[in-house]
Amino acid sequence: MRVFIEEQRFTQKWLIVLLIIASVVPIVIIYKSFLDQKMNLNNVIIATTIIILANGIIFMFKLKTRIDDIGVHYQFFPFHIKMKTIPWKKIKHAETRTYDALSEYGGWGLKGGLFWKKEKGTAINVSGDEGIQLTLADNKKILIGTHRRKDVDIILAKYSNKS
Repeated sequence: MRVFIEEQRFTQKWLIVLLIIASVVPIVIIYKSFLDQKMNLNNVIIATTIIILANGIIFMFKLKTRIDDIGVHYQFFPFHIKMKTIPWKKIKHAETRTYDALSEYGGWGLKGGLFWKKEKGTAINVSGDEGIQLTLADNKKILIGTHRRKDVDIILAKYSNKS
């Protein structure tokens, strides 16, 4: 039995720079308030901690993908506590494809559905522009981001007769 396993996190340099900038500005304002004696030390520590934790939460997000003889499994922590499984019998078609996260799904993360191009379905991704496009038996679409397209193509070719 062949198994494909991939784990991805939000580690893009541009995102880290953006979060640092978004943290520095309010922290500078807080410390200026402290120096002007408009805020006490406890409030400065609490506010700074909240800002750092709020910006750091994005690094907890993790996309896990597994493809095996049972089906396609994925987990986007913290939204999914356990792996979600789509058995091969529920998959009408599976392929890899290049996509545009911004124009097709409105960005990265857990996207799709209510507010953005319903016909595209749901996307679960953290970076990049390549994904595993699943069309389910009920014609729903799910795109799962990957950085290992060639490996996915090999495993999908092996299990394509199961769908």
